[in-house]
Amino acid sequence: MRTDNLKLVIVGHVDHGKSTLIGRLFYDTDSLPEGKIQEIKEVCEAQGKDMEFGYVMDNLSEERDQGITIDTTQTYFKTKQRDYVIIDAPGHVEFIKNMITGASQAHAAILIVDAAEGVKQQTRRHAYILSMLGLKQVIVAVNKLDKIDFSQREYRGVRKEVKEFLKTINITPTYFIPISAREGDNIAKESSKMSWYEGPTVLTALDSFKPPRDPDDKPLILPIQDVYKYDDERIVAGKIAQGTIKPREDVVVQPTGMQTKIKAIVEWESDQDNPFGGGDYAHPTSASSGKSTGVTLTEPLFCDRGQVITQKDHQPRVVNEFKAHIFWLDKKPYRKGERITIKLATQEVLCEIKRIRRVIDSSTLKVLSEDAGEIGNREVADVEISLPEKMVVEDFNETPQLGRFVLDRHDTVAGGIITGWVT
Repeated sequence: MRTDNLKLVIVGHVDHGKSTLIGRLFYDTDSLPEGKIQEIKEVCEAQGKDMEFGYVMDNLSEERDQGITIDTTQTYFKTKQRDYVIIDAPGHVEFIKNMITGASQAHAAILIVDAAEGVKQQTRRHAYILSMLGLKQVIVAVNKLDKIDFSQREYRGVRKEVKEFLKTINITPTYFIPISAREGDNIAKESSKMSWYEGPTVLTALDSFKPPRDPDDKPLILPIQDVYKYDDERIVAGKIAQGTIKPREDVVVQPTGMQTKIKAIVEWESDQDNPFGGGDYAHPTSASSGKSTGVTLTEPLFCDRGQVITQKDHQPRVVNEFKAHIFWLDKKPYRKGERITIKLATQEVLCEIKRIRRVIDSSTLKVLSEDAGEIGNREVADVEISLPEKMVVEDFNETPQLGRFVLDRHDTVAGGIITGWVT
C-alpha cells in the first residue's frame, strides 16, 4: 500500500558521502533515467576514476570539476511504500545558505557521518539546523564502513560520539545504520559483511517514517502575490500554502482583519493566457494546497501583495514582535539597532532585532554571549524581532509556511524560524 510522498534531506560534512548515498538510493530503486548510468561511467572513465554514484546528483560540469555539490537539488525515487522527494543539501561551508533552504522543506533527514572521521564542523552545523527546524524523524547513517574493514568496535565508537553530540542539541535519532554507500551495504539490502548489525536497511527505515499531515486538511493560508483587474473584476492571485478554498466560503484578509466571502475561483485555461492579454478562464469549484490560483471577493476590498487570506474560524497570529532562532550567514555582523528587511511568505517589511538573547558558535555549540550586541558570521542566535507594522505569522512547528523567514540586506544574510511570542 502506497502512502503520501515524503520529503527527505541528506546532510553532513563535505565528502562524507551524501551524493554517493543519493546516487545509490536511485540506482537500487531503479529510479535513474535511461542512459544515466552509461553517462556516469563515461564521465568517470574520462577522469580516470572508478564508478562514482555521486555524479547522479552532480549534474553541473562545474560541480564535477570541483568535486563538491554546490546547490540544493530536488529529485525523486520510489519504493513500494511511497514516493520520495529527496533534497541534496550542500555540505561545503560556503553553501550553508542553500542547506537551510533545503532542510526547511523536509519532513525527515539523514545525517551522514564518515566512520573514519566522525563528527566534524559541518556535521555540527547541519545537525544544529535540523534541531532548529524541529525535524523529529532522523536517521544517522555511519558511512564508509568499508574504509574501517566493517569493524563493529570502530562503528560503536563513532555511534557513541554522534549520539552524545546530538543529545546536546535535543535530537534523538530514530535509527543508527552502518553503511557503505559506495558498495551498497545496508542501503536496499542487508550487508553480508556486517552480520553483527541487526537493524533495518536505509530504505526499510525510510519506509517506516510517517508522511506529513495532508496540507489540504489544514486551515486555509493563501499569501497574496498580486492583484489584477480583468473584465471589471479584481482578481487576487497567489499560491495556496495550505488548506482548500471554495466559493461562498467566509474568509478574513490579514493583517487588516477585513472579512468577506470568496465569490469565485479564477484559473486561466493556459499558461499563455494572463490578466493583461486575453484568453479564456475557468471557475473551478475548489483549489487546494500547492495550487497557484486567483479568487474574486464579494466585497470591494483593497487587497495587496503581502496580505494573507485565511479561514474565518482559524486565524493565524497577527503581531508586531516575536521570538526566533536565526542563523547568520553574512560576513558583516548584525549589530543591535540596525533595521533590516524580513521576508516571510509574500510579506516584506523592515524590522529590527531588539534583543539578542543568546549567541552560539555553530561549530562548537558553545554559548558565546548572552544579551549580546551583535551576531557574527555563522553564528546562531535566539532573538526577539520587532516590526513597525503587523505581520501574519505562526510558530514554525505549527505552521511552517508562516513560521520561516529570511533577513535581507540586498541579499539573504540570515535564515530563521519563529519559536514563540514576546509577553
